[in-house]
Amino acid sequence: MSFSTAYDALLFDLDGTVWLEGRALDFAVDAINNAQIPVAYITNNASRGPEAVAAMLGEMGVPTTADQVLTSAQAAIGLAEEVLSPGDGVYVVGAESFKQLVREAGYLVAETADEQPKAVLHGHNPETGWAQLSEAALAIQQGAKYMASNLDATLPTPRGFCVGNGSLVAAVTNATGVVPQSAGKPGPAMFHQAAQRFGASKPLAVGDRLDTDIAGGVAAGYDTLHVLTGVSKHWALLRAAAGERPTFVAESLACLDQEPALFAPGPQGGFQATAQDGNIVLSGGGSATNGGAGAVGLEGEKPATHALRTALQVAWASQSPFEGELIAEGPAAQAAVAAWV
Repeated sequence: MSFSTAYDALLFDLDGTVWLEGRALDFAVDAINNAQIPVAYITNNASRGPEAVAAMLGEMGVPTTADQVLTSAQAAIGLAEEVLSPGDGVYVVGAESFKQLVREAGYLVAETADEQPKAVLHGHNPETGWAQLSEAALAIQQGAKYMASNLDATLPTPRGFCVGNGSLVAAVTNATGVVPQSAGKPGPAMFHQAAQRFGASKPLAVGDRLDTDIAGGVAAGYDTLHVLTGVSKHWALLRAAAGERPTFVAESLACLDQEPALFAPGPQGGFQATAQDGNIVLSGGGSATNGGAGAVGLEGEKPATHALRTALQVAWASQSPFEGELIAEGPAAQAAVAAWV
C-alpha cells in the first residue's frame, strides 16, 4: 500500500511543499507525476492566478490545468460575495491577477479610497508598499469590509523566510483596529472545495506549515502529511497544538510511493521515548528497524527524522501542547536531536 492507494486525492500546498519561488523541491516532480490519484494545489499565495500557477507547474515538469489550482484570492472573492452586489467597488491590495479575478466576478476595481469601495481584499504581492496599505486603511476607515486572502506571517524563499501577507495585513490592522476575515488556510473551505471538484471522499492534505496547511486539513476532517521542506520543522512539531498535528511526517514528497504507516509517529530507528516528570527522555538509536516491524520509512532518511517521529508519539499523547524538555540520552539520540531545526 502507498499514499496513492490509501487515499483518493492529494491536496498539495505549493510554497515550501512543492517548490520554493517556482523552483521544484527535491523529489517533488517525480512524486507528483507518479501519483495514481487526482492532484489539486491549494495555496495561500494570492500573487498568481490559477492559470499562472498551472503554467509554472507545467514548466517545472508537472502538467497541470487551472482547474487543479485553488488560490486564496479565489476564496477571498467567495467571502466578498456575501457582502457585495454586482457592480460594487472593491479596493484590491494584491497582484494584477487578483484584480482580474475581482473583475471577472462582476465587481469594479477601485483605484483609491476616494471611490468609496464597499470592500478591501488583501492578498500577497511583493510590490505592495506604503501607498497601497494606506489606501486600504483609508477605505476601511470609511466603512469598507476588510477581507484577507490569508494571514501567513512569512513566505519561504531560497534565501529564508520573507514577509508574508499576514505581516502586511497586521500593518493595516494596526492602523485601523480592524481584523480582516481570512479566506485561506487554516480555514477548511478550500480543502472541501478541492475534494468536491474531484469527487474525493478520502483526500490527503499535504503541506509544510502547521498553522495553515496542517491546521486546515485537520479542520476539514482529512488526514494530513507534513513535509520538513518548508516553514515548520522538528521543534515546532514537537510542541504543536492538537489542531495542528499531522497524521504523517516525512522529509520530502519522496515518501508518496511508500506505505503511509511508516511515516506515522512511533518508535523508529532504534530510538525509544518515555515520559518522565513532564519531560520526554529520548534514548537508543542507530538501528534500521521500526520497533521490530521492519524497515523505517524511506531508505536514506536521517536519524533526526526517526528520532522526531519517536518523540512525537509521546509529545502528542496529551491534547495540550508539550511544554517540557526533551532529554537526549546517549550519543545517537544526542546527535539526532542536535540536527533538529
